[in-house]
Amino acid sequence: MRLLRAATITVSDLNRAVDNYARFLDYAPVENGEVDADLAQSWGAPAVAGRRYAIMQPASGAAIYLRFVEQEPHPDYQPLRSYGWNCIEICVQDVIAANARMEQSPFEIIGPPRELDGLLAIFPMQVKGPDGEIVYLTQIRDDLPDYNLPRAASLIDKLFIFVMGCSDLDASVEWMAKHAGVETGRFMEIEYTMIAKAYDLPVEQKHRIATMIHERDVFLELDQYPDGAVDRAQHTDMLPPGCAIGTLWTPSFDALPGPWITPPSHRKGPIYKGRRSATVKDPDGALVEIVEGETN
Repeated sequence: MRLLRAATITVSDLNRAVDNYARFLDYAPVENGEVDADLAQSWGAPAVAGRRYAIMQPASGAAIYLRFVEQEPHPDYQPLRSYGWNCIEICVQDVIAANARMEQSPFEIIGPPRELDGLLAIFPMQVKGPDGEIVYLTQIRDDLPDYNLPRAASLIDKLFIFVMGCSDLDASVEWMAKHAGVETGRFMEIEYTMIAKAYDLPVEQKHRIATMIHERDVFLELDQYPDGAVDRAQHTDMLPPGCAIGTLWTPSFDALPGPWITPPSHRKGPIYKGRRSATVKDPDGALVEIVEGETN
């Protein structure tokens, strides 16, 4: 997982979020503070300046992070019902053990462990956090024919796929390849329980999805959302509620076209490591933050 760098999630109570992810997902804080004005501007969210944030790292020590930013919830936000970043997928060593832990946690189990027909390499479950964030917890049993998949080095380990809902899947895939410097993987039509439940559709209905890759790493999933999905409601000059920002590294920063919300700038901290970063918006308004970095 060489290009996926971080997922940023907005939360109404930062202390609660940090405690939940520490106690039940074994994540540890590695940086906290207040969002500086320049970074907030780079996200197109100037009202987030001065808001508290925390960056957390999995127990394995993998350098792929979750960043939580504290802001007020939006009353019209419904998980999985709007375009943009919607779910994070984390690899686990034992999904049955992870499920037992979730049963004792404030995370709501919305999809218990279930093997997928024809895809025995992965064994997933899904939960919803107190701030409406959707988290897939997935046990990796084997690689796929075309891709390498990570093996968890701790019971609950690193983010390995970030999931986006799209109004036009083909346009979003084309945009991501051009503006984020990633490659197109596979297009598939699958039964997708989470989408079926969110939109009150038949479970057996097929949904079109695509993967984005780098070499043999698959780390982004783009989903065609059904009729009924909407643009994400958000407070003026603040981050989108829920999963707000996807942060990726690129070895070809200067080759990317932007347009950047603000010009690239060198930033410190575990996510940036002193390298340049800047943010773009995709066709549905999702924030994609790009960090200049090596991939080997």
